[in-house]
Amino acid sequence: MEVDKLFDIKGNTAVITGASAGLGEMFAETLASKGANLAICARREEKLKELARRISKKYGIEVMYMKVDVTDEAQVAKFFKAAYEKFKRIDILVNNAGTSGKTAGYESALTFPREKWEKEINLNLTSLFITAREAVKYMAKRKYGKIVNMSSVLGLVVEKWEMSAYYASKGGIINLTRGLAVEFATLGITVNAIAPGTFPSEATKEDVFGDPKTVAYIKSRNPMRRTGEHDDLKGVLLLLVSHASNYITGQTIAVDGGWSIW
Repeated sequence: MEVDKLFDIKGNTAVITGASAGLGEMFAETLASKGANLAICARREEKLKELARRISKKYGIEVMYMKVDVTDEAQVAKFFKAAYEKFKRIDILVNNAGTSGKTAGYESALTFPREKWEKEINLNLTSLFITAREAVKYMAKRKYGKIVNMSSVLGLVVEKWEMSAYYASKGGIINLTRGLAVEFATLGITVNAIAPGTFPSEATKEDVFGDPKTVAYIKSRNPMRRTGEHDDLKGVLLLLVSHASNYITGQTIAVDGGWSIW
């Protein structure tokens, strides 16, 4: 296969969760720019509507959207069914929905309520299992699929901050990725994960990038002495959703400037 063909996703259908803002919005734009049709979901319908309108106009591709709580199995099933009925294929799933570490909040495990624990695990981990399982029902029809789970550098290592539920959920994604990769390998479906470091997004705009001390600390902990930029994630995403990664599965790629190796 020619190199250009390896990264060709034109005409593929990509499902992106948590697509209304931040990295999800950037992922949608990236895949649309390469000619993939999009099925996007999140909890904020107005933001999805505006994103769908803008992307469709800019790239001339089809975009469907739906308000979905990804922890609700019935809503997820309805969304995938609608996406498949519209596009007749599902090739890519980018499992992006979830919380950021600081948004989830810092609190000692000694006082962290079980209700908050379960809410975070459900959103950051269980929802990825639900959406992946639903996607595979349709991917298996063509014996082909690419699932990309969004973890975090804090799924690979922990920090001084007290947020055990976040660490557990993001670490769980990495082993869930391995487990699903083994199960789905003979169906022609690869399952990989991306573990980003600190990137600008709606969730980190104020809590992280709005605090000079936090930014300074993050940079001091990073061998490259900087935070991430959206362009740093685009190439990895395209690798994992295209034929270029046909023999890569169960892997987690850290895009963290070296944070996790220090």
